[in-house]
Amino acid sequence: MSASGGAKAVLAALTANLGIAVIKFIAFVLTGSSSMLAEAVHSVADSGNQLLLLVGGKQSRRPANVEHPFGYGRDRYVYGFLVALVLFTLGGLFALYEGIHKITDPHHVDSPLIAIGVLVVAIALESWSFRTAIHESRSLKGDASWPQFIRRAKVPELPVVLLEDFAALIGLSLALLGVGLSAIFDQPVWDGIGTAAIGVLLIGVAVVLIIETKSLLLGESASPAAVSRIQAALVGAPGSGVLRVIHQRTMHLGPDEVLVAAKIAMSPQASLATAAAAIDAAEARVRAAEPSARVIYLEPDVDRGSDTEAAIR
Repeated sequence: MSASGGAKAVLAALTANLGIAVIKFIAFVLTGSSSMLAEAVHSVADSGNQLLLLVGGKQSRRPANVEHPFGYGRDRYVYGFLVALVLFTLGGLFALYEGIHKITDPHHVDSPLIAIGVLVVAIALESWSFRTAIHESRSLKGDASWPQFIRRAKVPELPVVLLEDFAALIGLSLALLGVGLSAIFDQPVWDGIGTAAIGVLLIGVAVVLIIETKSLLLGESASPAAVSRIQAALVGAPGSGVLRVIHQRTMHLGPDEVLVAAKIAMSPQASLATAAAAIDAAEARVRAAEPSARVIYLEPDVDRGSDTEAAIR
């Protein structure tokens, strides 16, 4: 996983979630709180998710071969999709089931002060992890809003960690509210309501991740800014030999790898040697302008002036 892939954010989240899971399970044994159990399972699911992201990063670095000539960059998207499924099933559905069970068959929370203390510590640890993820994401986010970054990011790890940590903080707050209201009003049903709310929250986050990661798996184009840089580099300065771009296609082979395919118009008088030299120069300009453009296929064509093929990215 590259530095831009958020390895630091993933490791911070893994460290925080492992510690949080242990203290939550201990607190559940001492208190019997279903909110605490749901949060403990949530932390275990998150820890497993971070391990999946690390494995995906390692797998994606395998070299290209005959069976996979474009490499394994999309492995990071595959593992990101698996993370979303784990969050949906192990985290969300379990919490929802446990919450409904506690609402229909409520049990008093023992030692609520222990549960509250553990939740406060967990909030502090999750806040540290969330802060690390935000810091690691700022350079890639640029001027985009956080929702825009989540939707447009080609690096799967950072959106996953950001959403997981955000959901964890909201979930801990819901658990704290459920345990607190149960203790104040002596009504254990509030603990079940808090647990069910955590389940609904995790399912919602998982659905967002599934939709976004599915789009990456299908193959997304490069960003509009990258597409503009590539097109400008293909044409180059006057005298480059490339008159215009007839059409252009881009697709992410991985977070840091873009495939570029384009049909370029050249002068009818250009010789084969001249055309070959112009294509080589255009490829060099593209790689200099957009380093993520690792695989480039250029098709030369005669400029007929009436070619109106759509310039799809």
